[in-house]
Amino acid sequence: MTFTTIIILIIIGLLAGILSGLVGVGGGIIMVPLFIIFLGLTQHNAQGLSLAVMLPPVTFLAVYNYHTAGDGGNIDWKVALIVAILFIVGGFIGSKIALQIDQRMLKRIFGFMMLIVAIKLIFTK
Repeated sequence: MTFTTIIILIIIGLLAGILSGLVGVGGGIIMVPLFIIFLGLTQHNAQGLSLAVMLPPVTFLAVYNYHTAGDGGNIDWKVALIVAILFIVGGFIGSKIALQIDQRMLKRIFGFMMLIVAIKLIFTK
């Protein structure tokens, strides 16, 4: 691994972490495109790497800040547990499907999803 690659990884990691703590995004929206653009990874490689990065408790400190903020915190743990369990199941199913889809089509699906989210966020109150 070259020094330049290490610097790129440091920048991607910090940017994804900061944006994750700031606005709740980081994995797919930040890391996947940057892995493709700056490291030349395929869509499958970038998505797998993004998921691998999130495997350890990378958001523990950010969640802790939200949990301890204000009057009893900002996290409904019952909701979080339900979504987390289904997120695990959905992640398994989604990864199986993604690995069967052609790279070009997967990029288009990914880009379309990001476009829809961006338009919704920009044009709604």
